[in-house]
Formats: sequence, C-alpha cells, structure tokens
Amino acid sequence: MTSTTAAHAADLVAALLFILSLAGLSQHRTSRAGVGYGIAGMALALVATVIVASRSITAGAVTLIVVAMALGGAIGLWRARQVEMTQMPELIAVLHSFVGLAAVLVGWNSYLEVESHGSAQTAVGADLLGIHHAEVFIGIFIGAVTFTGSVVAFLKLSARIASRPLVLPGKNVLNLGALAAFVALTVWFTVSPGLGLMIAVTVLAVALGWHLVASIGGGDMPVVVSMLNSYSGWAAAAAGFLLDNNLLIVTGALVGSSGAYLSYIMCKAMNRSFLSVIAGGFGIEAPSGGGEEQGEHREIRAEEAARQLAQARSVVITPGYGMAVAQAQHPVAELTRRLRERGVEVRFGVHPVAGRLPGHMNVLLAEAKVPYDIVLEMDEINDDFADTSVVLVIGANDTVNPAATDDPASPIAGMPVLRVWEAEQVIVFKRSMASGYAGVQNPLFFRENSGMLFGDAKQSVEDILRALDAVAGGGGGGGAAPATRQTTAAGRAAV
Repeated sequence: MTSTTAAHAADLVAALLFILSLAGLSQHRTSRAGVGYGIAGMALALVATVIVASRSITAGAVTLIVVAMALGGAIGLWRARQVEMTQMPELIAVLHSFVGLAAVLVGWNSYLEVESHGSAQTAVGADLLGIHHAEVFIGIFIGAVTFTGSVVAFLKLSARIASRPLVLPGKNVLNLGALAAFVALTVWFTVSPGLGLMIAVTVLAVALGWHLVASIGGGDMPVVVSMLNSYSGWAAAAAGFLLDNNLLIVTGALVGSSGAYLSYIMCKAMNRSFLSVIAGGFGIEAPSGGGEEQGEHREIRAEEAARQLAQARSVVITPGYGMAVAQAQHPVAELTRRLRERGVEVRFGVHPVAGRLPGHMNVLLAEAKVPYDIVLEMDEINDDFADTSVVLVIGANDTVNPAATDDPASPIAGMPVLRVWEAEQVIVFKRSMASGYAGVQNPLFFRENSGMLFGDAKQSVEDILRALDAVAGGGGGGGAAPATRQTTAAGRAAV
C-alpha cells in the first residue's frame, strides 16, 4: 500500500470517527464515548498527516512539526485543566479565533507561495488557476470574519467590554455594503490577482467580523458562540481546499453544518430570525417600557425557603449563569437528592440559551451527577409550572422574564421563556436586584408569589440544606415574617 493510499484510508477512518463523535455528543449518556471518538479521530489524522509529510520534507521540518504539536497539546491540556466552567464560553470563543486566524494564514501562504512567484499555472494548472484564486480569497474572508468576531465574543463573554449591542448609523447598510464589496473584490482578484486586493479583503473581513458580533446583544451570546462555531468550520473547510486535504474539508463541513443547525434551533427557541443572526442584526435593544421598575420585592431567608420546600409536592429548579458563577451545582444536586428522599418530585427546567454557551447548564448538572431523566428542556417543562408548588430560580434572569410575553416594547419581547411565575411560589436566588446580562429589569421579582433570597447561590443552597435538617427534626415553625423592601435605583445596583 502506497503512502498516499494509506493516508486516504486514515482520512476516511478519521472522518467516520468524527461523525461518530458528533452522534455520541448528541446525548448525555453517550457523550463520553463521543469525546473518545473525537480524540481518536484527531490523533489518527495528525499521525497520518505527519507520516505523509515526512516523505516530502526535511527531517528538520518534521522535527519542527512534532515540537509544535507537543507544545500546542501541552498548552491545550494545561488550559483545559485550569479553566473554570464559568470561563468555558470565552475559552471556546478564543479557540474559534485560532481556527479563523489559521485559515487567514493558510490563504496568505498559498498566495505568496504559489502566485507571487510566477509559478501559479505550473503549481495548480492553467485551468484551475481561477478556482484557486477564488479559494484563496474566500478562505481569507471567512477566516478573518471568524477571527475578529470570536475575539469580540471573547471580550463580551469575559466582561472586558460592554455586553450591550453596538448600534452604528446605517448598520445594516454597512454589513450589506461589506458583503457587496467582498463579491466585487473576489471577481476582481479572480481575474487579476494582486497583493493590494489581498490586503483589502483582509482588512474588510476583519472590520466586518468585528462589527457583526459587536452589534449583537450580550443576552444572545450563546447563539453567537454557536454561529462562530459554524464559521470556524467553514474556515477550516476553506483551508482544506487550499491545502488539498480531504479530511480537513470533511471535518470543516461537519463542524460548519452542525454549528449552523444548532444556531437555527436556538434561534427558533428564542423566536429570532436565523438570517438576522448571520447579518449581525440580532439583539438590538428596543425602547423599554420598564427601565425604572416600580413596586416592592419580598425578601425571604433560607429558613422560610426550606419550609416551603419541605411542604411542597413538586419542585422545579431553573438554573442560570449565576449558578455557574457561584459553583453551586453540587449543593443543588445534594438538595435535589434530599428532597427526592422526602418524596418531593424534583425536576430541572433548562432554557436553550441558559448560561453563556449552548448546553452550559446541562454540563454543570451532569458534572454534579444530577440524573439525566429529571433534566428537561423548556418545551418539556413549561406546561407543568401551573401544577408546581415551588420553583427555584438559581442565577437565571432573562430566561424567566415575563416581560418577554407581557411587554411588546421589551428588548426580549417574543423570546420564549420559562413561565416560572405560574407556579404557586417562586424563590429567586440572586446577589442583588440588578438586571440580567441583557440589561433588562425582570418584573418577576415584584410578583406576589415571588420571594428574593439574596446572597451567594452556593451559600444560600447550603443554608437551605441545614434548615431542612431543622425542619425534619421539628425545628421548623412560624418564624419571622419575610422582609419587604422598596425598590430603588440604588437597590438595583450590583454588589
């Protein structure tokens, strides 16, 4: 068997392993196997690529490749072990930016190596020269958009820049104009390639990627991360065409198509337009009729929350990013176990965009070993809130905001949310009365059946666990009436 045939066989096996990986990752019970398939496929692809490359390059070059792989693997392993779950969204955004940057570098290298030395027709053939020009240009454009878009997503997710959307005058005209300019430049470059056009498309794509993601509101960042995942896949596929690497093309297409489909599903879950996400017109804040919220909120303590839970027939827990920040998933899992032992039906309601990453809450709950069968999606749990005794809203805000259904002027109007307010009692775990990541105040906090349990979510859940012991031992009772506080601008400030 020749080295080329062996390489093609390895590519085929690796591609099948990547497909099995995607299939495994689609379910909790098979996710570990899915990760294993992905690791095996990538290892096979890397080994096969190095072996094939070693036959046509010097030993020194092979050594540099191996050193780079070892260095990159060590850095990746270190970061994976050090990163907190709350930092996973921005880490993934950074990884997407690396894929985009790699596609840009591959495109520039292809141009400089093949076309700028007068050997283009010899290298790719006269008949394929125009196609190669287009591949270079399109690959650089997709890669640069992915690179800067991912950088902006990282800055927003890590709170290094404001999460609110950037609204420039004529933003849609700017985006459409940039796309039209890209098409015109591609035609020009295909006919008459030049270094100036390469620089122009790189600058254009860098600016467009920045503007596209900067124009998207922070509350919609889970969809943005999914969208950038798709972009990184198409950037990898474009690099595969330039490198004549079939496996890279297949892998990029798998990532690109699966990311696009996930973005589409999430857009439907949020009642948003998929095309508006791609165009960067997503998350624009409309005038809000409830910017200065009036009314009173009712504050409760852990002891009161424990009494409500001990007397409940059914409990639904709706987690959000605040649970991840407080690292409260393990005490929440313990609370779930204790309540179920007392005969209380406990389930979880997870919004499609809860947290900062698709599936963020599911991963946290799986880490805490919460049974899979009681973790339900929004569509599966929403109709059951009316028959629920107590809902615990732990660190969620925008995903349980009734303004989405009641206030047409709200920035999140029309977004499907968890209808937690339909339950008999709602206990909201928050540090303060501050608005959520989307910058929208939540009328849920002021409803008669809602109680605010302020403090760190992990500590609050642990306090409830201790109070449950007292209730079980007969230590429960009347207790002091919950405090009521008037909401002011100062009271809503973050702590």
